[in-house]
This record gives sequence, structure tokens and C-alpha cells, in this order.
Amino acid sequence: MEAADIAFVVICAALVMLMTPGLAFFYGGMVRVKSALNMLMMSFISLGIVSVLWVLYGFSLTFGSNFTESDDGGLIGNLDFIGFKDLIFTTDGTVNPESATTLTFALFQLMFAVLTPALMSGALADRVKFSSWALFVALWVTVVYFPVAHWVWAADGWLFGEEVIDFAGGTAVHINAGAGALAAVLVIGKRVGFKKEPMRPHNLPMVLLGAGLLWFGWFGFNAGSALSPNGTAALMALNTQLATAAAIIGWLIYERIRHGAFTTLGAASGAIAGLVAITPSGGHVTPMSSLLIGVVAGAVCAWAVSLKYKLGYDDSLDVVGVHLVGGLIGTLMVGFLASDSVNTIAGGFGQFGKQALGAFSVLAYSFIVTYVLAQLLQRTIGFRASEEEEVAGLDLAYHAETGYDFTQTGTGSVPVSVPASADAAAGGKKVDA
Repeated sequence: MEAADIAFVVICAALVMLMTPGLAFFYGGMVRVKSALNMLMMSFISLGIVSVLWVLYGFSLTFGSNFTESDDGGLIGNLDFIGFKDLIFTTDGTVNPESATTLTFALFQLMFAVLTPALMSGALADRVKFSSWALFVALWVTVVYFPVAHWVWAADGWLFGEEVIDFAGGTAVHINAGAGALAAVLVIGKRVGFKKEPMRPHNLPMVLLGAGLLWFGWFGFNAGSALSPNGTAALMALNTQLATAAAIIGWLIYERIRHGAFTTLGAASGAIAGLVAITPSGGHVTPMSSLLIGVVAGAVCAWAVSLKYKLGYDDSLDVVGVHLVGGLIGTLMVGFLASDSVNTIAGGFGQFGKQALGAFSVLAYSFIVTYVLAQLLQRTIGFRASEEEEVAGLDLAYHAETGYDFTQTGTGSVPVSVPASADAAAGGKKVDA
């Protein structure tokens, strides 16, 4: 990388980092008030855990073979760069100028690794132990994300070798997270009162704020994957905007026809669906194709989120309907819509077959391994919160805080029954919700 490339990618990495707090706001506003802080924390903890694991061994497992001549079969990297060994310092302790490209790339890819497990948290909202979630994040990125990212993006990854198009993460991020989320919710079960009690978002302005931050950061996510401020980055940025806009329209049209209203939650969700679908495809399609991908993603994902009520799985915040389905739409549609006038690969039945191979192999691996991992946690330390903690709210149970302090408004407070763990965490004092 030249100096301009490094500056561009570092800025894009900062934008991608902002997506995780943005996701926290997006999800946090969608849950009920009693677990809003817990939802925020489920995203924020990923910033801490995954960043540490990335420098310890994650980058090496994901891209290690990219920087050596070893061949690990295309399934996972090596352990040559544990702790970024030999990547930063020379023997006299000074920074190695030749490491600039590697460090920039590692920083950028770290933000993808942070965001992916955070995406899954929305499916499990309101009902998992925070400590178990933290352990789950550490284990999941190790046995699921790092290998899958190697398949897709490492020079010797087997899907990379098959020429599967995934410009910025349709398979490694969105299908991966969506399939894992589905597996996890099947293990931990439904929320108390699912389909019986109203579980509406407690703060829709927060949802729109989170969606706006995600949209803003997604330009770094997508355009930054070009790794240079070139024409491909410009095309990807434009297609990101167009697909997102079209998806909002597609979602709202479906919503108006099906439910008779244009909702703010629908607009925000439609934007995310469009962003997801254009992620794997935007660097390989024309602007007109990006509009088609967006409107299809918006309408189909709007339909897909209702499947949880028909099929009986409790995906709290529609991770499966938006990220898994949206990722499949973008990954599969680029198989036909890829244009060699904008990039090197032309679409057709052959390319569609490669895209299907990539999409469904990642889906199957993520679902199976996540299901086993979630079962392991559930049967050992316990993954799901107790019913008492869930009913009272996870904010008090695990964080000894509430998102909104109504005691200072002059209107009083409404006392509720809280679990003993929350009372103890609050120092034995009476806790109001």
C-alpha cells in the first residue's frame, strides 16, 4: 500500500468500528426498556473480546497463510503470527516500515471480526446470561468466524480459490452471523411471553439513530474493502447508497400492502436489508443492478421476518430475516448480475453455481458448529438467563443499572420485583425500574 491507500483504509476502519456502537443503538432501541442496557452491552463487549483475540491469534488463523508459503489446505491459517510476532518490530526495537501494509489490513479486518458476533446478539435479546454470551463470543469467533473468513478472503482459502464473489462480507459476515443466530435461538428457546405479550421497541428514535450510524459506517465497510481510493471503491460507495435507498422503498411498499402502514421500524430495517445485500455484490455490479438488488432485498426481507411467527422460532430482532436472507440475496444475485464491464468477473449460470456453493457451505458450517457450541454452553454453565431474571429485566440482573432513571423526573417510580442477584449487585438497596 502507498501512503494514500493506508490513510484511506485506516479511515474506513474507523468507520467500520463505529458500526458496532451503531448496531448497539439499533438493537437497543428495539428491545423492551428493561433490557436496553444489556442489549447495548452485548454489542460493546465484542469490541473488547474480539480485539484481544485478534492480536493474540485471530489474525494469524485468518490470514496467516497469506504471508507465508505454507499450505494449510485452504481451511484455516497458521499460528506463525501469534501476538503479531515479527510483524511490527525489527531487532533494534524500531517500527518496521514494511509492516505498514500488514498492520493496516489487520486493523481493517479486525473491525469485521468485531461486528460479526455482535450482529448475532439481536436474535438472542432479553434472555441470555451476559457472562455466557461473553464466553460464546470468544469461542464463536475462534471456531466459526476465523475459519470462514479464511475460506473467503485468504489467498489460499478454498472459496477464494473457487472465485466466489464476496466483496465485503455477504458470506463471512452476514450469512455466517444469520445462520449462527438461527442455531443459537433454536437451542435457547423462545422469550417468556413470545406471541402472547406485546414486545414492541421501546425507543424508535434510538433505532433510527442506530440505523443512520450503521449506514454511515457501512461506506467504510464496503468501499474500504477495495483497499485503495480507486474507481472500485467509488463504485462500491455509490452502489451502497443506491441499494440501501431502493431497499427502504421495497420494504415500505411491502409493509403498506401487507400491514397498511409505513413504519419507522420498517424504514430502518429496510435500510439494513439493502446494506446487507449489496455488501457481497456492490463491487461487481452496475448502479442499475444495485437498485434491483436493493428493492428485492427490501421486499423479501420484509416478508422473511414474519417467518418466525409461522415457524415458531424466536429471533428477537430479526437477525435471520435481515442478515441471513439479505446475505443470501446479495450473494446469489451477483452470480447473474456481475458485470465484467465494472470488474473482472461476468455473471452467468457458472458463477451462480459458485455463489450458491459459497453461500450454502458457510450457512451449513456456521449453523452446525454454532448449534453444537450453544448446546455445550447450555448444558454446562448455562446459556439462558433464569425466568425470574428475564421477567424482571436483564439490566438489573446483570448490570445493576437501568437505561432510564425516572426517579429524578418528579413523577416517582414504579417498584418491581427484581431477582436477588440484582438486589445484591445494587448493594442491597431497593432497586426501582
